[in-house]
Amino acid sequence: MGNLFLAFPMGSNDLKHTESGEVTASHYEGRQPDWSPEAERALVRKIDMRILPMLIIMYILNYVDRTNIGNAKIAGLLTDLNMDSGVQYNWALSIFFFGYLLLEIPSNLLLAHTRPSLYIPGIMLCWAIISALTGAVQNYSGLLAVRFFLGIVEAGFFPGCLFLLSSWYKKHELAKRMSILYCGSIVSGAFGGLMAYGIINGMHGAMGIAGWRWLFIIEGSITVVVAIIAIFVLPDYPTTTRWLSAEEVRIAETRLILDGQEPAQGKSEFSFRHVIMALKDWRVYFFIFLFMLDVCAGTISYFIPTIVSNLGYSSATAQLMTAPPYVFAAILALFNGFHADYTKERGYHVAAPMLMAMVGFIISAATLSNAARYFALFLCAGGIWSTISIILAWTGNTLNFPKEKRAVSLALVNMIGNLSSVYGAQLYPASNGPRYIPGNIANATFCFAGAVLAVLMKHYILPRYNGPFAERRIADAAETPVAGKPHQALSNDAEVNEPGVQKL
Repeated sequence: MGNLFLAFPMGSNDLKHTESGEVTASHYEGRQPDWSPEAERALVRKIDMRILPMLIIMYILNYVDRTNIGNAKIAGLLTDLNMDSGVQYNWALSIFFFGYLLLEIPSNLLLAHTRPSLYIPGIMLCWAIISALTGAVQNYSGLLAVRFFLGIVEAGFFPGCLFLLSSWYKKHELAKRMSILYCGSIVSGAFGGLMAYGIINGMHGAMGIAGWRWLFIIEGSITVVVAIIAIFVLPDYPTTTRWLSAEEVRIAETRLILDGQEPAQGKSEFSFRHVIMALKDWRVYFFIFLFMLDVCAGTISYFIPTIVSNLGYSSATAQLMTAPPYVFAAILALFNGFHADYTKERGYHVAAPMLMAMVGFIISAATLSNAARYFALFLCAGGIWSTISIILAWTGNTLNFPKEKRAVSLALVNMIGNLSSVYGAQLYPASNGPRYIPGNIANATFCFAGAVLAVLMKHYILPRYNGPFAERRIADAAETPVAGKPHQALSNDAEVNEPGVQKL
């Protein structure tokens, strides 16, 4: 394990706390926990029950509010706004990501210096209002405007959730939690389809308003309520959390330090040095490219309702038939995440699902059989969405110190990786249906390249960080002060995963 030596001017080797709960002492190599495994398991369960349910609900609504445009499309949005089903609709999808990319890094930097319990729900409240207002647009220009601003306010949500999780959990605990969280986006595909079916068919014409407009209004209103509740549920950091006892705070902090992480202790001094540290770390760019390959293929989610309707189903039935592939993807994502943490491995847990998705895209391009193409959706959805959380956990495990650099790195990967969504949203024009050969072949190629890259990163690329680049890395880390504390130093293998996770 990459051991982190915290050099403080104290004679005791024990971790101690000030009255405010801040860690003020160091630890050294070989230090063992002085609490029972049962106590730590009980603490982790308590953290899970407080953080995960709320984040999952928030993330479900995040994806519902982002992707319900696909359900609205087949329910009359294009006709009512006098749009064509090809170029204009695809640009309504793509413009979301221009706004999303603009605020990704600034938002995550701000989060590292504010209270997550206020900042993350605040983001949610803003996007909920904008999503509800989508129901009032009257033309194509209005739709472009709300989609652009929706991207701007949503930019910090998902990387913010990842940063919050990485501030509470050890490295080998992250993949399963991120998979559980990401299942929120997957389940939202099934949940969103069922909600769309009920709202569009039950509310169409009510008060003279079209069903697709009610879809945005009702789902946005639900999100407003959840955002307000989240303010009172989400925690900040262990040292500032009231529902932990003093002993639980000590364990929560110390176990992260023994795991080679810097414990997040609330607000810290901002320095542009952390941005430079992330930009100078060449590993970030491999994670960005890997994430881009997966995310680009994942833009198929915006077209699943259209693809299913092309199988011969009516609009209402197509809304329901979009649910099963998402359910399968959620189950596979959970299994993949839990197994990745159990085996403390990352690379193969990225490569194998991407190869499965590749097969699905090839089937979709190669046949006109409705049954085969519907089956292929299961392979595509399961392969793509069971991989994303593993890539992000791998990123957080590898680029974990200091916490500001971790925040910037996660934002960079998520931000630049989502650039591919701009291109991916153009891969399925209506004129290429029903087989969408160019889009499916392109996505099959992306998935194959991602699988190959993941294996290369595991065996050849990331291990180089222990060798010729270690000296420069240690010098960079030694220059990084922690707010209110002396400089920290790293051992020769710091910022690299523990031996179990080194198999990544």
